[in-house]
Amino acid sequence: MAAVSIVTPVYNAASYLEKTVELVEAQTFSDWELLLVDDHSTDGSGALMERLAKKDGRIRLLETVPGQKGAASARNTGTRQAKGRYLAFLDADDVWRADKLERELDFLRRQDAAFVFTSYEFGDEEAAGTGKVVHAPRSLSYRQALSRTVIFTSTVMFDLTKIDRTLLYMPDIKSEDTAAWWRILREGYTAQGLDENLVIYRRPKKSLSSNKFAALSRIWNLYRLQEKLSVPASVWYFCLWAPRAVLRRL
Repeated sequence: MAAVSIVTPVYNAASYLEKTVELVEAQTFSDWELLLVDDHSTDGSGALMERLAKKDGRIRLLETVPGQKGAASARNTGTRQAKGRYLAFLDADDVWRADKLERELDFLRRQDAAFVFTSYEFGDEEAAGTGKVVHAPRSLSYRQALSRTVIFTSTVMFDLTKIDRTLLYMPDIKSEDTAAWWRILREGYTAQGLDENLVIYRRPKKSLSSNKFAALSRIWNLYRLQEKLSVPASVWYFCLWAPRAVLRRL
């Protein structure tokens, strides 16, 4: 049984997937299983996944439940099937540094933590780093997380002996990952941050204004509908969060 289970949702990711898998295979920590979860792809990703799995027995192929679709469903499918003690997420178009697993796992063990995350860097369409790094704070509580969404999905790692995997299931809403982190922290866990840039977040070419306004709307709805915060509390956290989030996207 592998020590680390890596869950990667795959939706029309044929352009990125082979490179992503190669970067996982190049990790300095090699005791892992990679769960590629096909989310009803239509671009040939399924055939590519099968070819990659035949070349490396550590790769397992899964599919989202019929009738369900989206990153949350794909990640939940992988989380349910994970066999490792530790769980990590990696989106199909993001990039891990070669020592990401080794450095983060060592940090998690030293901290005796259930939930850790790392710093990350924004990348361009080719996943080349832009130099804009989001630094992980030393720790993050629920209240702190409400005002600073610095936890990026491809940076997290969990110890499944310290946290029930059902708590990691993501809701079928926009910004499902942020909603999941908040729920975990609300349950009393503290996320421990490793301030090392180990991940590149690939950003496709999109309108900056579109990205900004979509992010503002998603977070406001999380405050009001998911966390059920009062209007004054939502405004307070929103005013703390919005300037940081917009600046990160410029």
